[in-house]
Amino acid sequence: MKIVFMGTPELAAASLNALIEAGHDIPMVVTQPDRRGNRNKMILSPVKEIALEHGIEVLQPYRLKKEPEAVEKIAAIEPDMIVVAAFGQIIPKSVLNIPKYGCINVHGSILPKLRGASPMHAAILEGLDESGITIMRMDEGLDTGDMISKVSCDIRGKDINEVSEILGNAGAKLLVDTLPSIENGTAVYEKQDDNLATYAKMIAKEDGLTDFDEPADVIERKIRAYISWPTCYSYLDGDQVKFYRAEALMDAEPTGEPGTIAETGKDYYDINCSEGLLRVYEQQLAGKKRMGAGDFMRGRRLEVGDRFRKD
Repeated sequence: MKIVFMGTPELAAASLNALIEAGHDIPMVVTQPDRRGNRNKMILSPVKEIALEHGIEVLQPYRLKKEPEAVEKIAAIEPDMIVVAAFGQIIPKSVLNIPKYGCINVHGSILPKLRGASPMHAAILEGLDESGITIMRMDEGLDTGDMISKVSCDIRGKDINEVSEILGNAGAKLLVDTLPSIENGTAVYEKQDDNLATYAKMIAKEDGLTDFDEPADVIERKIRAYISWPTCYSYLDGDQVKFYRAEALMDAEPTGEPGTIAETGKDYYDINCSEGLLRVYEQQLAGKKRMGAGDFMRGRRLEVGDRFRKD
C-alpha cells in the first residue's frame, strides 16, 4: 500500500522500519520539528533519521491543525492509508478524511486503558506488570476509535527506554501483520467501552520533582518512568540531584522525616519516604556526569540526617 507515516520517537521508528522492510510504498513521513540540544546542536527525531536514510520526503509542521498547506501536501500524495505512531500532535479531521483505508494508530497501551499522550510512562507509574499495543482506526476523539488488533507485553521492572523498545518492536510486528486484513476487508473493528477508559496525561517537567513525601515504591517508579525526561529530581543544599537507579525497601520503617538520609553504605544511601526507604545507587549532580552513590557520597560528604528538598 501507499502509506504516509506520521510519528516521532523510537517506538514510531520501529513501525516505520517494519513498513519499509515489508515493501510498502512510503512516499512521505510527517514528524515533529527538529529541536536544539546541548551546544545548540540540532536533534532529529528517530523517524526523520530513518526517512533521510531511505530518501523519503519529510514534512515537519509545528501544528498540523493550523497549517493547511501541510495538509494539502499530504492530500496530494493520495495515500491508501496514514499510519500514526506517537506523532505528538492532534490529527485534524481534514487529515483523517484523506486516505482510502483511513488513519490507523499504533497506540502504546491495551485500550481503552491509558488513552492519551503518555501511555507507556503511565503504565510504569501505575506499577503495571503488563502493557501492550493496540492498532486502532482513528476518529476525532482522543484514542477513542475502533480497535483492530492487540498484543500484550511484560514490562515489570523496566524503565521507559526499555518499555519503548519492547512495545516498539511488538507494535511494528503487529502493524505489519494487521495491514493485510484492513486492505482486504477482513479486519474486525471493535468499539471501545468508554466506561473502562483511563487517561495518561501529558508529562510536565515539574512532575519529576520530589521531596520524598510519597511511598518509596511510587518514587522508584517515577525514576524508571522519567529516566529520559524530565528525570526524577530533588535538591540537596540548593543543588539539583537527578536520580537514575534505585530500589524501594517497602519493608523498612522510615527513621526520620521524608527526604532525610536514613543510612549510608559503601555503594548506596537510603532516603526516608512517607512509607519505606528508597535505596539510591546512581544519581547525577547538576553540571556533573552520572555517578555511583559511593562517589557521590564522598564528593558531597553525605551524612545521615542530610535532607533532600523541593528547592
